[in-house]
Amino acid sequence: MFLSYLRWLAVRLEFLGNLMVFFAAVFAVQAGDKMTSGTVGLSVTYALNITQTLNFWVRKACEIETNGVAIERVCEYEEMEKEAPWILPRRPAAEWPDRGIIEFTNYQARYREDHDLALRDVTFKLHETEKLGIVGRTGAGKSTLTNCLFRIVERSGGRIVIDGIDIAAIGLHDLRSKLNIIPQDPVLFSGTVQMNLDPLEKHSDADIWEALDMCHLKNFVQSLPKKLYHEVSEGGENLSVGQRQLICLARALLRKTKILVLDEATASIDMETDNLVQSTIRTAFSDCTVLTIAHRLHTVLDSERVLVLDAGRVVEFDEPQRLIQKKGVFSKMVSESGIQHTE
Repeated sequence: MFLSYLRWLAVRLEFLGNLMVFFAAVFAVQAGDKMTSGTVGLSVTYALNITQTLNFWVRKACEIETNGVAIERVCEYEEMEKEAPWILPRRPAAEWPDRGIIEFTNYQARYREDHDLALRDVTFKLHETEKLGIVGRTGAGKSTLTNCLFRIVERSGGRIVIDGIDIAAIGLHDLRSKLNIIPQDPVLFSGTVQMNLDPLEKHSDADIWEALDMCHLKNFVQSLPKKLYHEVSEGGENLSVGQRQLICLARALLRKTKILVLDEATASIDMETDNLVQSTIRTAFSDCTVLTIAHRLHTVLDSERVLVLDAGRVVEFDEPQRLIQKKGVFSKMVSESGIQHTE
């Protein structure tokens, strides 16, 4: 875009410069014998130089102004409110969380001080190794709930307790390193497959191959010329969306923690890959607490309980079959999606 602006500017400056040369030559002809040939040549030469000089300095002025925007952005970022400390003196035990019990108590959150609450008095408790499905209309607060769990959005009231520890009382590193998430948009970096699976180099090749096997990616990686050392382009552009999502799943398997968050992890993949992901999660994370934000309702029908959000509030919280029998919000959503269920 910047180069296009330069070309646009150059055309108009060249036009102005050519006009100056034209009028210099016209005035020299009109002057006739009043001007010597040397004066005429000097005026036309200066006019030609002005064209180049004008083009150069205007372009430099534009570049300086454009580069100055970067400095303004850096200064703006410096003035932004910083995140909470990365590490606090009070640190949880190395094995925390060892059970995966999550409790929300009158939790409130907003994205900015001048905005309304995105979550309003959210209260519920998850038991050890429980599988929870989180559903709701667009804007109900599903993703906000997970953002609060990672403290990307700080609380405005209430608290979140994981295995007896208020997450607001510990550092962000100790919290986020103990949680696992598979996002809706798979995140990959330029580098090898191995680097994307194990960026901190904490696992052996055998562990990586086992994770790939559980994600049904082993045959694909073995077919690559360099196998684990195959180069992945920025954002995983040389892989399909399903393959990217399965690599993120394999990464989560290697980082296996007691709490796993699925933020609409299967929303952008086909049904076959969705079934592979769900079956792998059911077997590999059977001893973990799993929170699933549902894009397709059939992915949460086998959850132990379902949390239904509406406008940032909990409107229903129970086993999926009981919610269907109540003929409430969840039952209506299931009916609208065309899912056949037994009463």
